[in-house]
Amino acid sequence: MATIIDGKAVSAAVRAEVAKEVEELKTKGITPGLAVIIVGDDPASRVYVNNKKKACAEAGIYSEEFALPADTTQEELLALVASLNGRSDINGILCQLPLPKGLSDKDVIEAISPSKDVDAFHAQNVGNIMIGDYHFLPCTPAGVMELLHRAGVEVAGKRCVVIGRSNIVGKPMAMLLLHENGTVTVCHSRTQDLAAVCREADILVAAVGKAKFVTADMVKPGAAVIDVGMNRDENGKLCGDVDYAAVEPIAGYITPVPGGVGPMTIAMLLKNTLMAAKMQNALLMK
Repeated sequence: MATIIDGKAVSAAVRAEVAKEVEELKTKGITPGLAVIIVGDDPASRVYVNNKKKACAEAGIYSEEFALPADTTQEELLALVASLNGRSDINGILCQLPLPKGLSDKDVIEAISPSKDVDAFHAQNVGNIMIGDYHFLPCTPAGVMELLHRAGVEVAGKRCVVIGRSNIVGKPMAMLLLHENGTVTVCHSRTQDLAAVCREADILVAAVGKAKFVTADMVKPGAAVIDVGMNRDENGKLCGDVDYAAVEPIAGYITPVPGGVGPMTIAMLLKNTLMAAKMQNALLMK
């Protein structure tokens, strides 16, 4: 039976640590501020934005929402980003993705000042992650690393397999494992004999976006299995990329869905916003 890595508990601990540091910053007259931009009326995006605002309030971080209509032009959106880049009370800028059709995610990401890019999507921050000289990390991969650390899972010298090569999770996840001296393989739709590759993993991270994709025959006994997926099964029930019921008896460690990686994403966003406030107020070397 696997040790279940409780993302809710770890997330609560990280959020409490951030809240404590925010209180200390406030004694110096500094309140970390996060701007959240949402364009259009996508229901999932609205839920995410509301959760982020609530988390900010609980941590003592000032948040300001900019809800723009779906017919907002690229020029209007970029003008808003430019104005937020210039505001000293806003330390982090987050644009909820995906944007409505006709707007460029890439252009908006590149317009955000790298020092305020708390999602760590800007090319400069991505480059910093590649060379291992970074302050911000993408929130989901950073959350995965936090879960591994707090569960006492050692990365150094381990065989690590990441399923998925997205810019948001797969690629930065591989880099973070590599920085901690894991031997990393990135798998994707063209990988031959995927199950055999996965069976070699001491640490298996599933970020493929397919319900119950990782089955028991793909998991090495005793492996740490981290499920980044958020899907619906055939009954409409929330599930991950891992067939949890089948894999849990084999794995050494496993994250559930919900309650595993999911809660960590917002916790790490708060951590990045705190980091940005420190950097911009010369409390941390840039």
